[in-house]
Amino acid sequence: MAELTYRDAVARGIAQEMARDPDVIFFGEDVAKAGGVFKATVGLYEQFGPRRVRDTPISEQAIMGAAMGAAMTGLKPIAEIMFSDFFAVCFDYIANEFPKSRYMSNGQLKCPLVVRTGNGAGSRFGAQHSQSVENWCMMIPGLKVVAPSNPRDVIGLMAAAVRDPDPVIFFEHKSLYPTKGEVPDGEIVDTLGSAKILRPGRDATILALALMVPRALAAAEKLAPLGIDCEVIDVRSLVPLDTRAILGSVSRTHRLFTVEENPRLCGWGAEIVSIVADEAFYDLDGPPVRITTPHVPLPAADILEDMILPTVERIAETVRRALSS
Repeated sequence: MAELTYRDAVARGIAQEMARDPDVIFFGEDVAKAGGVFKATVGLYEQFGPRRVRDTPISEQAIMGAAMGAAMTGLKPIAEIMFSDFFAVCFDYIANEFPKSRYMSNGQLKCPLVVRTGNGAGSRFGAQHSQSVENWCMMIPGLKVVAPSNPRDVIGLMAAAVRDPDPVIFFEHKSLYPTKGEVPDGEIVDTLGSAKILRPGRDATILALALMVPRALAAAEKLAPLGIDCEVIDVRSLVPLDTRAILGSVSRTHRLFTVEENPRLCGWGAEIVSIVADEAFYDLDGPPVRITTPHVPLPAADILEDMILPTVERIAETVRRALSS
């Protein structure tokens, strides 16, 4: 068992899969000798060499086109888009090309690729470099979407993503890169579509993703002395979605709260609330509550950025008020 940072876990997860399978390649802007702009890929170039770890031009469309071509011809590329906001530059590949290749070729073509990207706010990058865009990808049939919250899950979900026969969007939260966690020795492989109950509870279910997971856990601890026992679930995978775990939890606690960093309009929590309303309406003792970022651009000023993101205090107070009404 070792303690790793989230950023070091990214490099270990990629290295695990590259060492296992010679068809796995990795490329993106400044990912090779420089080790990535967030220093999440340090050492890969030295370990695997320039044929398998390559820097690319500053062109998101070129990166995505190369990834698709490589995948269609038998390789298993991992491609980096530096900031998830830049998906807007290459969205044709993400929305129209990757996810539809298997369907439109009647199964003759596969597109086994991973697009990993820095996602989310809290690092003072401003409106064009701080968005949480997982809901952009969640809506597209044919894409799988994951967002780990801790170093161990970074490795396990990366392995699952690389080994999957379909395109996977892998969201790494920028503000989690320096955080640390214990990681077991040896190979780690998870299953896409599996949520984790991180804190069992009886009074309310709190669903969270990525940076919001440690905040939800801290809020649950803050509520415990008040006699409110919250179950906290790390969703981890938006597509496939672990509806069994979510519905099972709601059937036990009878209350649902989602904690979402994405803007409120069309966020992933809205889809989950819809599913719970369809499948577990009579298990609910009150309306589901979504705790989100407001529908505004992300400010660069630290005090304003911190104000609009869901905080431990806002999560705890929202749950307390809802359960006391």
